[in-house]
Amino acid sequence: MAQLLRVQNFSVSSDGIGAGEEQTLERPFGDADPARLFAWAGATASWPNRTEPGGSRGLDDYFARDFSHNIGAEIMGRNKFGPQRGPWQDHTWQGWWGDEPPFHTPVFVMTHHERPSITLSDTTFHFVGGDPAAVLARAREVAQGKDVRLGGGVTTIRQFLDADLVDTLHVAVSPVKLGSGLRLWESPDELRDRFHLEVVPSPSGVTHHLFWRK
Repeated sequence: MAQLLRVQNFSVSSDGIGAGEEQTLERPFGDADPARLFAWAGATASWPNRTEPGGSRGLDDYFARDFSHNIGAEIMGRNKFGPQRGPWQDHTWQGWWGDEPPFHTPVFVMTHHERPSITLSDTTFHFVGGDPAAVLARAREVAQGKDVRLGGGVTTIRQFLDADLVDTLHVAVSPVKLGSGLRLWESPDELRDRFHLEVVPSPSGVTHHLFWRK
């Protein structure tokens, strides 16, 4: 079977915004409130950061549970890894996730400023240059036949879409409007020339957009 490049559980506002501007150490999503975008996932029984029993079942929980299924590597942009820009000034920074990152696979962080790899628990972060096709080729090599997840952020997903490398996307559109920030699309219809699209509303209020390549 072909190794797919998949976008999973990527959350945007009703006006297509996936992150705010002015990212800082304290605000990974900039001036956007991530709770407004990710409430649907955090409410599920399968949310990995859940500390109390309970949580919703059903459609949203299915997507939360499916996040790691058949994933052998992840690709992310540098701004998803951390807030630094330009040459790395602080090599002690090891991402937002603490000692137990949620990826459990090799992760390829795209950057113009390469640095040595680091390993936390069962996740190794590789800091790589190159265009999207070259980075995807490296990720596929280590994915051991499994699919590769494209984790974001918005700019990175757009780069891979522009390079026509994405096979499937799951985008969860939350019923909030942010007004400004990093925009994935003006309308999901922009992708209909290359993808089939099925739109599935959830009782939580979020609408799941499922794209697969034509």
